[in-house]
Amino acid sequence: MKFEVKTLDGANAGSVELSEAVFGLPVRADLLHRLVRWQLAKRQAGTHKTKGISEISGTTAKPFKQKGTGNARQGSKRSPQFRGGATIFGPVVRSHAHDLPKKVRKLGLKTALSAKVAAGEILILDQAKSENGKTKDLLAQVKALGLNKALFIDGPEVDEKFALAARNIVGIDVLPSQGANVYDILRRDTLVLTLDAVKHLEERLQ
Repeated sequence: MKFEVKTLDGANAGSVELSEAVFGLPVRADLLHRLVRWQLAKRQAGTHKTKGISEISGTTAKPFKQKGTGNARQGSKRSPQFRGGATIFGPVVRSHAHDLPKKVRKLGLKTALSAKVAAGEILILDQAKSENGKTKDLLAQVKALGLNKALFIDGPEVDEKFALAARNIVGIDVLPSQGANVYDILRRDTLVLTLDAVKHLEERLQ
């Protein structure tokens, strides 16, 4: 499929042929959902913790005798029904990460790219470079292109001045091609790829 290429100033810079095998797949919501869950589970800290009965400080003695008091029988003041007692089946420190086959991850990334193409939410730039690294100048260019929330993906190396200029703009993210991932692609309204990014993504995902 053929796509127009633009410059950061909005001028036409020719066209590029996008691979159907990477950018033309059917959109599968189930696959995208699996990939997003996998990514977010990996980044979850898992540091939540409550104390079990063995970790509560306090006496191990029986609070009162078994029979004759009229109260319900009790074996420990550290039990969950008492104030300051244990939490039963509470969270413990653990990893939330789970496995996902490499082929599924690869297909998920291709599906995310295809979803952006199908929705018309993709823009191809000849390059993403900033002359002076000024946020004000880049913001004017981004607004002229009609971008609000966008993810810029460049080649293996991101232009340092462009990254510096972009990092203070709310809603704009910049990634190298090897950092392209499903969650970041889907969370922004527009996907902006440079010609370098297209080349390296196609090589990586073919």
